[in-house]
Amino acid sequence: MPPLPTLSLPWSGARPLPDAFFDRDAQQVARTLLGKVLRHRVDDLWLSARIIETEAYYLNEKGSHSSLGATPSRRAMFMPPGHLYLYYARGGDSLNISVQGAGNAVLIKAGRLWQDSISGPDSVQRMQRNNPDARGQPRPPERLCSGQTLLCKALGLKVAQWNARRFDPLRFFIDDLDEAPGPVLQTRRLGIPSGRDEHLAYRFVEAAHADQCTRSPLRRGQLPGRNFFLLTPQDPTP
Repeated sequence: MPPLPTLSLPWSGARPLPDAFFDRDAQQVARTLLGKVLRHRVDDLWLSARIIETEAYYLNEKGSHSSLGATPSRRAMFMPPGHLYLYYARGGDSLNISVQGAGNAVLIKAGRLWQDSISGPDSVQRMQRNNPDARGQPRPPERLCSGQTLLCKALGLKVAQWNARRFDPLRFFIDDLDEAPGPVLQTRRLGIPSGRDEHLAYRFVEAAHADQCTRSPLRRGQLPGRNFFLLTPQDPTP
C-alpha cells in the first residue's frame, strides 16, 4: 500500500484534478481527460484505469440526458463543474462529470487497466473479480474496462454511492500523471438514436489504445476525414 495520506492527499505525489479543470467547454474537457487515471479506493486497495475514451454532451443537443430536463436523478448535470453524474445504462452504472455550462457533461466511455506502485497485482485481481466475463471467469485485462459499464464494474463505482457528489481525493479522484496521450481520434458518439443529433463528432479516443475502447474508430472500413478525424497534440479541438 502507498504511504499514509499527507496534506489531504492519499499518497505523496498524487495529483487530483481540481474543479477548475472541469470548468471548461465539454469537448475540451473530454479530450484532455484522455491519459488521466481514475483512482477508486475499495477497502485497502486502489483500483485504477487510464481514461482512453470519452464523449461530450451539451444541454442544447438532443443526445444529452439534460435535454430532457432536470430531474432528481439528473440534477448533477446542472450542478457546478466537477460534480459526478452516475446513471444506470445497459444493466450497469455509467460515470459522467459536469463541466462548464449547466446541463453539459462528459461521459467516461472506456478505460485501460492501469498498474503502478499504487495499484498492483492485488488491485488487478480485485477488478477482475468485480467484472468477470459471461462465464464467471476473469475477464482479459485488455477488455476489463472497454466500455462505460465495464469500467464502472471493474472500479466498483455505483450510482447510489457517487451520484451528485464531488470527487474525494481519499476515496475517488482522477490522477494527473502528466502524460500526453499522443494522437487522438475524434468521431461520432455511440448509441445515439436516430434523430437525436447522432451526427455530432463529440467522441474522443486515444489512438494508441483504440483497440481497447468500446468500438474502435480504426476498424476495417473506417476512413479518416469521413468516419473520424486524427488530431495531433498541436491540433485544436474542431
